[in-house]
Amino acid sequence: MRKLPDPPTLSVEELARILECPFEGEGKTPIQGVASLEKAKKGDLVFVAHGKYLPLLEKSGASAAIIPVQENYKRIPIIKSENPYRTFIKAVGLFYKPYRPLPNIHPQALISPSAKIGKDVAVGPFSSISDEVEIGSGTVIFPHVIIYPRVSIGQNVIIHSQVSIREGTKIGNRVIIHNGSVIGSDGFGYLKEEDHSYCKIPQKGIVVIEDEVEVGANTTIDRAALGETIIRKGTKIDNLVQIAHNVEIGENTILAAQTGIAGSTKVGKNVIMGGQVGVSDHVTIGDNVIVAAGTGIAKSIPPNSFVGGTPHMDIKEARKVWVLLPQLYELFKDVKKLKKKLKELESALLNFHRQK
Repeated sequence: MRKLPDPPTLSVEELARILECPFEGEGKTPIQGVASLEKAKKGDLVFVAHGKYLPLLEKSGASAAIIPVQENYKRIPIIKSENPYRTFIKAVGLFYKPYRPLPNIHPQALISPSAKIGKDVAVGPFSSISDEVEIGSGTVIFPHVIIYPRVSIGQNVIIHSQVSIREGTKIGNRVIIHNGSVIGSDGFGYLKEEDHSYCKIPQKGIVVIEDEVEVGANTTIDRAALGETIIRKGTKIDNLVQIAHNVEIGENTILAAQTGIAGSTKVGKNVIMGGQVGVSDHVTIGDNVIVAAGTGIAKSIPPNSFVGGTPHMDIKEARKVWVLLPQLYELFKDVKKLKKKLKELESALLNFHRQK
């Protein structure tokens, strides 16, 4: 078994040089890891995104901190950054390396003689690689992965355990697919017969995943009925997302957990969808759209929109609705009282006219 490497120890001065940021204080202070302000201990690096949080450093056990470039702090060494959060993310990458097995084809992996495996590939035990599969160099396939025939996988791809990749799927370079995802399962296509039974529509298309896409755990991406289901370059998909047949997701789009996108929908580039968004079939969502969590989308959305609610509406209108919803019951009771009062007034007025 490969031993996980110990994290490096870097001085504040070395760390600042790697991060390309100036530092102040004792440059020889050793840093061995990263932590939150609350959990930090001696040897840890933390960050403060805004000057208003600097007082929290007084209670932190950290040995050094990344702070905004315009701020000052003296108790511990500090690294100054125009964007402390981004700099901290870079620092995390220096101290934490996710586990990757060494290049090796495990003897208990089942690999077809017609499969083409590139250099420095790792394939874990009990994984199955079928006929005419192509796998690029540097790719890691963890144990218990199933790859159907004629799948193409690029370079430096990471496929975690329990992933299933169906026939004909094309995956680009530097893609990450997390545990339990299913890529290329049949789209949900049926034709209702006169006797109310259902005839399955053959799903003969494929899934195409371009470079630098990340697919979360237990996400499903269905193959196209005809043609391709496409996930464009740089898109990040959370856990438990459903993408139906013939959907196209544009570049650098974010889909949060439990979002479902129905068939033949086109999603533009740089779109952000919050959790539990539901999108109807055959709609178009323009570039740079933001969709609030829990939104239901039943028709197309123009570019640069910010929407929420069900059915979706402009976010400003949706927020008004959200504010009013808790008041509806009280409003309903008030209307009932008014209706009762109105009937009483009508009855009194009728009696008055009769007495005249």
